[in-house]
Amino acid sequence: MSSDVATEQWTTIITSEKKRFHLGLKELFNYRDLVWLFFKRDFTALYKQTILGLAWYIIQPLFTTIVFSFVFGNLAGLGTENVPSYLFYLSGIILWRFFADSLQKTSNTFLTNANLFGKVYFPRLSAPVSMVMSNIVALGIQLFLFILFYVYYLFLGMKPSLHWSFALFPVLILHIALLGTGLGLMVTSMTTKYRDLKFLVTFGLQLWMYATPIAYPLSEILEKFPKYIEWLFILNPIAFPIELFRFMLFKSNSLNWIQGGISIGMTLLFFLWGVASFNRVQQNFMDRI
Repeated sequence: MSSDVATEQWTTIITSEKKRFHLGLKELFNYRDLVWLFFKRDFTALYKQTILGLAWYIIQPLFTTIVFSFVFGNLAGLGTENVPSYLFYLSGIILWRFFADSLQKTSNTFLTNANLFGKVYFPRLSAPVSMVMSNIVALGIQLFLFILFYVYYLFLGMKPSLHWSFALFPVLILHIALLGTGLGLMVTSMTTKYRDLKFLVTFGLQLWMYATPIAYPLSEILEKFPKYIEWLFILNPIAFPIELFRFMLFKSNSLNWIQGGISIGMTLLFFLWGVASFNRVQQNFMDRI
């Protein structure tokens, strides 16, 4: 009996996953060490062999805030809903950067990791998950910058106005992460066949940023334009998270909960669509690249 057990052999069979909406969370957990290695690779690649290193995480939103304050505040004369201009612009910029980076980096998953994907098996979703993790660290650094400005304005006499809903901030970050990752997975599934889509993503994000209430208050724009313009913002899935974040911080704006419901619905739709597309393409993408 013992000899039979000793000579018993096990065979591991790896097959392509047929379930389109399968996330493989258990498998990702089993490969958590690999996800951690990918995270360190992605994070260090952002500042390795650079002059300023991690300071770029501070410089980029800070300089963008200064430019927005001059162009949209001083030249265009747009208000900031009685919120200090630097806090208003910075609050929108850091969330937008988190969304845009999650989308853009995830959209290059197959092209960036093609050589590695073709050599050894591991859960492919571990690559985009690690990218989002590195973006969360960058977001944390930029939030620290925001806190410094917030404390500075408190010393200048600004009254604290945090809303109780700020406790749901992690849920808001999850919302944005799912939206950016879902859209990125959709794009990376198409870039295996159409390489030039990666250039369209970069250009499209630049235009999308100005169609999002980052550098201007949504209420002021709606007062100056026809009613149908409001639907452009209602159908913009990233607009509500930014408006909600400012409401959590300043309580200066009113929220459109129809816009919020549409944003959540579109986020779930894009994420599930992205996962399904990713699972479909990963089975034979090496034949296309």
